[in-house]
Amino acid sequence: MSKQVFIRYVFWTLWFLVIPALAAVGIVRWCEGSPDSLGEIGNWVRDQNLPAGIVLFTLVEMTLYYFRHHLPLAAHSNLGGRAGLPPDMRRDYEAASHLLEEASRIIERRGKAIERELPRETRDKLKRTLETLQASLVGEPFDAQGFRSARERANLQVDQYLAPWRKSEAREYLESIGVAILIALALRAVVVEAFKIPSGSMLPTLQIDDHIFVNKFVYGPTVPFTRTRLFANLPPERGDVMVFEFPDTAPGEEAQDFIKRVIAIEGDTLEVDNGHPIINGWQVPSCPVGKYPYSDRDGPSSEFGDLFVEFLGDESYLTVYEESGFSGRQGPYKVKKGEAWVLGDNRHNSHDSRAWFNREGGGVPYALIQGRAMSVWFPWNRILTPVMGHPQIPKSKPAALTAAIEKCLQQRPAVTEPPGPLPSPARR
Repeated sequence: MSKQVFIRYVFWTLWFLVIPALAAVGIVRWCEGSPDSLGEIGNWVRDQNLPAGIVLFTLVEMTLYYFRHHLPLAAHSNLGGRAGLPPDMRRDYEAASHLLEEASRIIERRGKAIERELPRETRDKLKRTLETLQASLVGEPFDAQGFRSARERANLQVDQYLAPWRKSEAREYLESIGVAILIALALRAVVVEAFKIPSGSMLPTLQIDDHIFVNKFVYGPTVPFTRTRLFANLPPERGDVMVFEFPDTAPGEEAQDFIKRVIAIEGDTLEVDNGHPIINGWQVPSCPVGKYPYSDRDGPSSEFGDLFVEFLGDESYLTVYEESGFSGRQGPYKVKKGEAWVLGDNRHNSHDSRAWFNREGGGVPYALIQGRAMSVWFPWNRILTPVMGHPQIPKSKPAALTAAIEKCLQQRPAVTEPPGPLPSPARR
């Protein structure tokens, strides 16, 4: 790879990928930390940080592209599409190339309308002018004066003859922004959405203020603004960490998004003994790890809980039990058809299926499921940490806990699937 090609790659990667991405993330984080000063814009950015990030990335990139000729390394990146161009002619050369592309596109798409509106002599004149400009771009050696003259004539004639079919620069920018917004909304509605973890109910799997991506396609995408699900792949499986709308929302209140782990599916009978689930009379196996230092608030670790590895189906995951938490047995609960029952991994400090509907318990209807958690994308020290899969704790925690987790995983029980649903009691 030549030095010039290497500099070109560095220039485009730095200014049109890295810098816009860092700027978008930085602006989103700043908006999240300024809740009162930005009004509805700040609320939208905080609630929809992935679409907001895509739009901000596009705006920053478009701004940088407009000033690309003045950016560092621009002089060495062969901007303009031709080696040996004088620096003061790079922008004009690019503009001429874009003019030819635009004119060619208009003539191809609007050919019949142009034939009706323009006499043959005018069309031939325009064609010769564009061919002359094309020749001036590739001619050897480069004739700067001839290029300027050809570009000026082409500009005048395209403005004069093709004006009804041209887009203004402002319209092109607005269309680009509109496309970015539509792509962002489509991604959010159908493919992937970003969520922020506000509480410690899923410790230690998810930390407070973790930002995660959620796969909205895995259970079947929903049609925007409806609850209709396409290509449905339900029910969710035991062990899934899923995001859903809170099912116990009072009339008139705005629905909130919750994230919990699926423990029981339709037909199951669930009991919970001191936080440990029992499915159809079978206790989910777990392995004690040790004392886990944590805080269920945004701050340094100030409490300790008993850490376990729990095995359910194909999944192995971590659960923590506060030392001063609930003790006793809850249930039995019968999981209705079309629902899944969920628990938080922080078993003694989670507002989950056990506590809903005036503590009578309740499941998550399939229609309220939004997607399955994928991975953490912020903060940087936890980026790409998977939510499901190999269980792990933050690197700041004692190394002895990580070793104990690995030991538990090596001792995985032979049976991790619960038996089938218990038979209903006979009627008297």
